[in-house]
Amino acid sequence: MAVTLGFSLAFLAACGDNAPDRDLEGYPAEEIYKRAEYEITQRDFDDAAHYFGEVERLYPYSDWARRALIMQAFSYHRDKDYENARVSAQRFLDFYPADEDAAYAQYLLALSYYDQIDDVGRDQGLTFQALQALRAVIERYPDSEYARSAALKFDLAFDHLAGKEMEIGRYYLKRKHYAAAANRFRVVVEDFQTTRHTAEALHRLVESYLALGLLEEAQTAGAILGHNYRSTEWYEASYRLLAGQGLEPKAFENNWLGAVYRQMIRGEWL
Repeated sequence: MAVTLGFSLAFLAACGDNAPDRDLEGYPAEEIYKRAEYEITQRDFDDAAHYFGEVERLYPYSDWARRALIMQAFSYHRDKDYENARVSAQRFLDFYPADEDAAYAQYLLALSYYDQIDDVGRDQGLTFQALQALRAVIERYPDSEYARSAALKFDLAFDHLAGKEMEIGRYYLKRKHYAAAANRFRVVVEDFQTTRHTAEALHRLVESYLALGLLEEAQTAGAILGHNYRSTEWYEASYRLLAGQGLEPKAFENNWLGAVYRQMIRGEWL
Protein backbone atom coordinates (compact mmCIF):
# COMPACT_ATOMS: atom_id res chain seq x y z
CA MET A 1 0.00 0.00 0.00
CA ALA A 2 2.83 2.42 0.85
CA VAL A 3 4.47 1.81 -2.51
CA THR A 4 1.20 2.40 -4.33
CA LEU A 5 0.50 5.58 -2.38
CA GLY A 6 4.01 6.82 -3.03
CA PHE A 7 3.58 6.18 -6.75
CA SER A 8 0.22 8.00 -6.73
CA LEU A 9 1.67 11.06 -5.02
CA ALA A 10 4.60 11.07 -7.41
CA PHE A 11 2.20 10.82 -10.32
CA LEU A 12 0.14 13.73 -9.07
CA ALA A 13 3.21 15.85 -8.50
CA ALA A 14 4.77 14.97 -11.83
CA CYS A 15 1.65 15.76 -13.81
CA GLY A 16 1.15 19.17 -12.27
CA ASP A 17 -1.24 21.69 -13.74
CA ASN A 18 -0.45 20.80 -17.34
CA ALA A 19 -1.26 17.12 -16.95
CA PRO A 20 -3.62 16.78 -19.93
CA ASP A 21 -0.72 17.52 -22.29
CA ARG A 22 1.54 14.94 -20.70
CA ASP A 23 2.35 11.56 -22.26
CA LEU A 24 0.77 8.98 -19.97
CA GLU A 25 2.26 5.92 -21.64
CA GLY A 26 3.63 3.58 -18.99
CA TYR A 27 1.44 4.71 -16.14
CA PRO A 28 -0.85 1.98 -14.76
CA ALA A 29 -4.55 2.32 -15.46
CA GLU A 30 -5.32 2.59 -11.77
CA GLU A 31 -3.00 5.54 -11.32
CA ILE A 32 -4.47 7.46 -14.24
CA TYR A 33 -7.94 6.69 -12.94
CA LYS A 34 -6.99 8.02 -9.51
CA ARG A 35 -5.66 11.18 -11.10
CA ALA A 36 -9.02 11.63 -12.80
CA GLU A 37 -10.78 11.18 -9.47
CA TYR A 38 -8.45 13.75 -7.94
CA GLU A 39 -9.42 16.25 -10.63
CA ILE A 40 -13.07 15.70 -9.73
CA THR A 41 -12.32 16.60 -6.11
CA GLN A 42 -10.74 19.78 -7.47
CA ARG A 43 -13.87 20.37 -9.58
CA ASP A 44 -11.74 20.37 -12.71
CA PHE A 45 -14.15 18.21 -14.66
CA ASP A 46 -12.60 18.88 -18.06
CA ASP A 47 -9.24 17.48 -16.92
CA ALA A 48 -11.03 14.61 -15.21
CA ALA A 49 -12.76 13.70 -18.46
CA HIS A 50 -9.40 13.79 -20.21
CA TYR A 51 -7.82 11.37 -17.75
CA PHE A 52 -10.76 8.99 -17.83
CA GLY A 53 -10.47 9.04 -21.60
CA GLU A 54 -6.78 8.20 -21.36
CA VAL A 55 -7.59 5.16 -19.23
CA GLU A 56 -9.88 3.87 -21.95
CA ARG A 57 -7.44 4.71 -24.72
CA LEU A 58 -4.42 3.05 -23.11
CA TYR A 59 -6.25 0.10 -21.51
CA PRO A 60 -9.28 -0.42 -23.77
CA TYR A 61 -10.19 -3.94 -22.66
CA SER A 62 -9.69 -3.54 -18.93
CA ASP A 63 -12.24 -3.16 -16.18
CA TRP A 64 -10.69 0.23 -15.53
CA ALA A 65 -11.70 1.28 -19.06
CA ARG A 66 -15.31 0.33 -18.40
CA ARG A 67 -15.36 2.30 -15.15
CA ALA A 68 -13.56 5.22 -16.75
CA LEU A 69 -16.05 5.51 -19.61
CA ILE A 70 -19.07 6.04 -17.36
CA MET A 71 -17.06 8.47 -15.22
CA GLN A 72 -16.02 10.34 -18.33
CA ALA A 73 -19.69 10.81 -19.21
CA PHE A 74 -20.30 12.05 -15.66
CA SER A 75 -17.35 14.47 -15.85
CA TYR A 76 -18.42 15.91 -19.18
CA HIS A 77 -21.93 16.41 -17.84
CA ARG A 78 -20.67 18.21 -14.74
CA ASP A 79 -18.54 20.38 -17.03
CA LYS A 80 -21.72 21.19 -19.02
CA ASP A 81 -20.14 19.69 -22.11
CA TYR A 82 -23.41 18.02 -22.97
CA GLU A 83 -22.52 16.85 -26.45
CA ASN A 84 -19.48 14.90 -25.27
CA ALA A 85 -21.45 13.64 -22.26
CA ARG A 86 -23.97 12.14 -24.68
CA VAL A 87 -21.22 10.60 -26.78
CA SER A 88 -19.56 8.94 -23.77
CA ALA A 89 -22.85 7.75 -22.28
CA GLN A 90 -23.98 6.29 -25.59
CA ARG A 91 -20.65 4.51 -26.08
CA PHE A 92 -21.02 2.96 -22.64
CA LEU A 93 -24.50 1.73 -23.57
CA ASP A 94 -23.17 0.35 -26.85
CA PHE A 95 -20.23 -1.47 -25.24
CA TYR A 96 -21.78 -2.52 -21.93
CA PRO A 97 -25.57 -2.77 -22.41
CA ALA A 98 -25.99 -5.30 -19.60
CA ASP A 99 -23.70 -3.61 -17.11
CA GLU A 100 -25.06 -2.50 -13.75
CA ASP A 101 -24.19 1.10 -14.66
CA ALA A 102 -26.17 1.00 -17.93
CA ALA A 103 -29.18 2.60 -16.21
CA TYR A 104 -27.01 5.46 -15.01
CA ALA A 105 -25.52 5.88 -18.50
CA GLN A 106 -29.01 6.15 -19.97
CA TYR A 107 -29.96 8.62 -17.25
CA LEU A 108 -26.88 10.74 -18.00
CA LEU A 109 -27.78 10.63 -21.67
CA ALA A 110 -31.25 11.92 -20.84
CA LEU A 111 -29.90 14.62 -18.52
CA SER A 112 -27.56 15.86 -21.24
CA TYR A 113 -30.69 16.84 -23.18
CA TYR A 114 -32.89 17.78 -20.24
CA ASP A 115 -30.39 20.18 -18.67
CA GLN A 116 -30.31 22.20 -21.89
CA ILE A 117 -34.02 22.97 -21.68
CA ASP A 118 -34.08 26.50 -20.35
CA ASP A 119 -37.04 28.56 -21.54
CA VAL A 120 -40.17 28.06 -23.60
CA GLY A 121 -39.05 30.65 -26.12
CA ARG A 122 -36.38 28.44 -27.68
CA ASP A 123 -36.65 25.63 -30.19
CA GLN A 124 -38.07 22.56 -28.50
CA GLY A 125 -36.09 19.90 -30.37
CA LEU A 126 -34.02 19.22 -27.25
CA THR A 127 -37.20 18.79 -25.24
CA PHE A 128 -38.41 16.05 -27.58
CA GLN A 129 -35.03 14.32 -27.37
CA ALA A 130 -35.06 14.62 -23.58
CA LEU A 131 -38.52 13.03 -23.47
CA GLN A 132 -37.36 10.11 -25.61
CA ALA A 133 -34.25 9.52 -23.51
CA LEU A 134 -36.14 9.85 -20.22
CA ARG A 135 -38.77 7.40 -21.46
CA ALA A 136 -35.96 4.93 -22.19
CA VAL A 137 -34.83 5.14 -18.55
CA ILE A 138 -38.38 4.55 -17.30
CA GLU A 139 -39.15 1.68 -19.65
CA ARG A 140 -35.78 -0.12 -19.77
CA TYR A 141 -34.79 0.30 -16.14
CA PRO A 142 -38.08 0.60 -14.18
CA ASP A 143 -36.54 -0.84 -11.01
CA SER A 144 -33.45 1.35 -11.04
CA GLU A 145 -32.85 4.22 -8.64
CA TYR A 146 -33.06 6.62 -11.60
CA ALA A 147 -36.54 5.66 -12.83
CA ARG A 148 -38.45 7.87 -10.39
CA SER A 149 -36.30 10.92 -11.09
CA ALA A 150 -36.63 10.28 -14.82
CA ALA A 151 -40.43 10.10 -14.47
CA LEU A 152 -40.54 13.43 -12.64
CA LYS A 153 -38.34 15.08 -15.24
CA PHE A 154 -40.44 13.53 -18.02
CA ASP A 155 -43.53 15.23 -16.60
CA LEU A 156 -41.72 18.56 -16.37
CA ALA A 157 -40.44 18.29 -19.93
CA PHE A 158 -43.91 17.33 -21.14
CA ASP A 159 -45.32 20.37 -19.36
CA HIS A 160 -42.59 22.43 -21.01
CA LEU A 161 -43.80 21.42 -24.47
CA ALA A 162 -47.36 22.36 -23.57
CA GLY A 163 -46.06 25.71 -22.38
CA LYS A 164 -44.49 26.28 -25.77
CA GLU A 165 -47.81 25.66 -27.50
CA MET A 166 -49.53 28.04 -25.10
CA GLU A 167 -46.97 30.75 -25.70
CA ILE A 168 -47.46 30.58 -29.47
CA GLY A 169 -51.23 30.43 -29.07
CA ARG A 170 -51.25 33.56 -26.90
CA TYR A 171 -49.08 35.31 -29.47
CA TYR A 172 -51.62 34.60 -32.21
CA LEU A 173 -54.57 35.45 -29.96
CA LYS A 174 -53.09 38.82 -29.04
CA ARG A 175 -52.74 39.63 -32.73
CA LYS A 176 -56.30 38.46 -33.43
CA HIS A 177 -55.23 35.48 -35.52
CA TYR A 178 -57.97 33.48 -33.89
CA ALA A 179 -57.90 30.36 -36.07
CA ALA A 180 -54.14 29.95 -35.66
CA ALA A 181 -54.47 30.51 -31.92
CA ALA A 182 -57.26 27.94 -31.61
CA ASN A 183 -55.14 25.36 -33.39
CA ARG A 184 -52.38 25.76 -30.80
CA PHE A 185 -54.76 25.57 -27.85
CA ARG A 186 -56.36 22.51 -29.42
CA VAL A 187 -52.98 20.75 -29.39
CA VAL A 188 -52.69 21.37 -25.64
CA VAL A 189 -56.20 20.04 -24.94
CA GLU A 190 -55.79 16.95 -27.13
CA ASP A 191 -52.15 16.05 -26.55
CA PHE A 192 -51.21 17.57 -23.18
CA GLN A 193 -54.28 17.00 -21.00
CA THR A 194 -52.22 15.97 -17.99
CA THR A 195 -50.29 19.25 -17.81
CA ARG A 196 -51.07 22.37 -15.80
CA HIS A 197 -51.90 24.29 -19.00
CA THR A 198 -55.15 22.53 -19.88
CA ALA A 199 -57.52 24.83 -17.99
CA GLU A 200 -56.08 27.95 -19.57
CA ALA A 201 -56.07 26.31 -23.00
CA LEU A 202 -59.81 25.60 -22.68
CA HIS A 203 -60.47 29.20 -21.68
CA ARG A 204 -58.42 30.49 -24.61
CA LEU A 205 -60.47 28.25 -26.88
CA VAL A 206 -63.61 29.90 -25.55
CA GLU A 207 -62.08 33.29 -26.38
CA SER A 208 -60.92 32.21 -29.84
CA TYR A 209 -64.13 30.45 -30.86
CA LEU A 210 -66.33 33.31 -29.69
CA ALA A 211 -64.23 35.68 -31.78
CA LEU A 212 -64.64 33.34 -34.77
CA GLY A 213 -68.39 33.01 -34.22
CA LEU A 214 -68.11 29.29 -33.49
CA LEU A 215 -70.54 29.39 -30.62
CA GLU A 216 -71.11 25.68 -30.10
CA GLU A 217 -67.37 25.04 -29.91
CA ALA A 218 -67.00 27.88 -27.42
CA GLN A 219 -69.82 26.52 -25.28
CA THR A 220 -68.41 23.00 -25.37
CA ALA A 221 -64.97 24.23 -24.29
CA GLY A 222 -66.71 26.07 -21.46
CA ALA A 223 -68.60 22.93 -20.45
CA ILE A 224 -65.39 20.87 -20.23
CA LEU A 225 -63.75 23.67 -18.28
CA GLY A 226 -66.69 23.88 -15.90
CA HIS A 227 -66.74 20.14 -15.27
CA ASN A 228 -63.03 19.70 -14.61
CA TYR A 229 -61.84 23.13 -13.47
CA ARG A 230 -64.89 24.87 -12.02
CA SER A 231 -63.00 26.46 -9.13
CA THR A 232 -60.37 28.09 -11.34
CA GLU A 233 -60.10 31.66 -12.55
CA TRP A 234 -60.21 30.33 -16.11
CA TYR A 235 -63.72 28.95 -15.70
CA GLU A 236 -64.94 32.17 -14.13
CA ALA A 237 -63.48 34.18 -17.02
CA SER A 238 -65.00 31.84 -19.62
CA TYR A 239 -68.39 31.90 -17.90
CA ARG A 240 -68.40 35.70 -18.03
CA LEU A 241 -67.48 35.71 -21.72
CA LEU A 242 -70.24 33.25 -22.58
CA ALA A 243 -72.82 34.99 -20.42
CA GLY A 244 -71.92 38.28 -22.06
CA GLN A 245 -73.22 36.83 -25.32
CA GLY A 246 -76.26 35.23 -23.78
CA LEU A 247 -74.68 31.78 -23.81
CA GLU A 248 -73.90 29.16 -21.20
CA PRO A 249 -71.42 26.31 -20.96
CA LYS A 250 -73.02 23.42 -22.81
CA ALA A 251 -71.62 20.36 -24.53
CA PHE A 252 -72.31 19.91 -28.25
CA GLU A 253 -70.98 16.63 -29.55
CA ASN A 254 -70.82 17.40 -33.28
CA ASN A 255 -67.32 18.91 -33.13
CA TRP A 256 -63.83 17.85 -32.04
CA LEU A 257 -64.43 19.15 -28.52
CA GLY A 258 -67.45 16.86 -28.32
CA ALA A 259 -65.05 13.93 -28.62
CA VAL A 260 -62.88 15.43 -25.88
CA TYR A 261 -65.98 15.87 -23.74
CA ARG A 262 -66.90 12.22 -24.16
CA GLN A 263 -63.38 11.17 -23.28
CA MET A 264 -62.74 13.48 -20.33
CA ILE A 265 -66.21 13.55 -18.79
CA ARG A 266 -67.83 10.26 -19.75
CA GLY A 267 -64.69 8.17 -20.12
CA GLU A 268 -65.69 7.09 -23.64
CA TRP A 269 -62.53 6.56 -25.67
CA LEU A 270 -64.03 4.90 -28.73
